[in-house]
Amino acid sequence: MFFKIILILAMAAMTQSMAAQSTMREAFKDKFLIGAAINVRHVKSKDPRVQNVIKEQFSALVPENCMKPEEIHPKQNLWDFSDADALVKLAKKNHQVITGHCLVWHSQVPYWFFKDDMAQPVTRDELIRRMKEHIQTVVGRYKGKIKGWDVVNEAILDNGQMRQTQFYNTIGPEYIRLAFQFAHEADPDAELYYNDYSMDNPAKRQTVVNLIRDLKSHGCRIDGVGMQSHVSFSTNLNEYEKSIEAFAAEGVKVMVTELDLSVLPWPSGNYGAAVETNFEYQKQMNPYTDGLPAEKAQEQTDFFVKLFKIYLKHADVIDRVTFWGLTDGDSWKNGWPMAGRTDYPLAIDRNYQPKPFVSEIIKLVK
Repeated sequence: MFFKIILILAMAAMTQSMAAQSTMREAFKDKFLIGAAINVRHVKSKDPRVQNVIKEQFSALVPENCMKPEEIHPKQNLWDFSDADALVKLAKKNHQVITGHCLVWHSQVPYWFFKDDMAQPVTRDELIRRMKEHIQTVVGRYKGKIKGWDVVNEAILDNGQMRQTQFYNTIGPEYIRLAFQFAHEADPDAELYYNDYSMDNPAKRQTVVNLIRDLKSHGCRIDGVGMQSHVSFSTNLNEYEKSIEAFAAEGVKVMVTELDLSVLPWPSGNYGAAVETNFEYQKQMNPYTDGLPAEKAQEQTDFFVKLFKIYLKHADVIDRVTFWGLTDGDSWKNGWPMAGRTDYPLAIDRNYQPKPFVSEIIKLVK
């Protein structure tokens, strides 16, 4: 009888342990942070399904838009921290790690940032001054509250050349070093990251490696590289893994920062995450309006399993894996690069339930 009781208790403990590991947050807690990018509607939502999935499934949060310059600094003398403050408060309540996104990017910058009072391009010195003021005001406000920042976002083209942004053309390539310097001055304890897409591209990989070396040679702090990971079924996972290894070899952390896997066909080619790409709606490019067929869902599951095997293999250098969005219904992929489509790129479905592949990637840990 005694041994029977012990067996029952042991089975109950095992069942409880397995139940605890049924969420991604719990399953990956000893491997790496598992995160989601959330928007303002999620932060303010009173829907318990929204708040529960944020809290239960994820150990890290990233603001999808509310910390970008056009949202937080819409006019030269106007700052709006209300939405960003609310996200920080939510993350603290849920004991979640926050990454600030993003400080310097060629997109989603307010018009005034590059113009003087006569609507003419600002001088180099003035743009440096504005960039410094913006970075240090934002980073300084959240000093000690945010673990790290995507300091510069998408500064490199897929061919490995530097993107000719207004920051680059006005200040020169050193704008990246200055951005990292200003961020470090504002919060010496915050981690600082470079973030970009198409990281399975060898030319881009080498330029990122060169960037890491350049920053370090100039005494700049850089703690990690964010591999955006807007992947497709055609993504070369061998090259993708080589990038993880190459960045880690430079002594920085690797983060999977904007993970999603579109199941929809592309009109032509693959443009990574270039937000300026746009195609007119074509019905044949929107084949799954009534739900995802079982065979396509299985294809997605198989791909995510391959990805997470890579992540677990390199868990010693991967700090965080973050899905770009909370649910399929919230994903930017429904409207890019073609508006009006129905996509299924994330871990949580439109009913706030984990997709089938979630249990499969959790099994990899067990």
